[in-house]
Amino acid sequence: MSQPKSPPDKTQIAELEVYAGLELEQVFVVTNERQANLAIDELTQVKLVGFDTESKPTFAKGQKSEGPHVLQFATSEKAFIFQSHVTESHPAIMELLKSAAITKIGFGLGGDLSQISDRFGIRPNSIVDLDRSFRQLGYRNSIGAKTAVAMLFNRKLNKSKSVTTSNWAQRELSDRQLLYAANDAYAALQVYHALEASR
Repeated sequence: MSQPKSPPDKTQIAELEVYAGLELEQVFVVTNERQANLAIDELTQVKLVGFDTESKPTFAKGQKSEGPHVLQFATSEKAFIFQSHVTESHPAIMELLKSAAITKIGFGLGGDLSQISDRFGIRPNSIVDLDRSFRQLGYRNSIGAKTAVAMLFNRKLNKSKSVTTSNWAQRELSDRQLLYAANDAYAALQVYHALEASR
């Protein structure tokens, strides 16, 4: 029986050079119906997109999350950030999530899909969870974006704890939040392409 593979540890990752993801000018926040429809047009053309969600953290025991508060879709050139308080964008969010023509690729999406089901009442189609891809390659433990980027690109994906646990429900997201959200989705897409190229 083959030994399970071991990913790099935190110390090894910390020594790597920073991963160059999307810049702020490549991140587009959807604020109305017209922008939502433009985002659909672009995302439909590429067929494969990186995907993730962010939710305001809950700290009290038994407290239920109201998320997802942010849903992000990334191509190789840009990321679209949808905020769930923008109700005009809900039809576009539903269309993107339900579309079988757009494959949505992300890391550890079980919790995200559960929240989407609770909030929007749908089960998204055409989802690729990279967790499963790495398990098929012999990794026993869950491989997240940071570890995957270190393994495949020898780079460190910056994921600040203060941003991870920040208030994703606020109306105006900070530049750090936008970059974090965009590059989570973008990294998933790049990791998927790298895995496919190495098959």
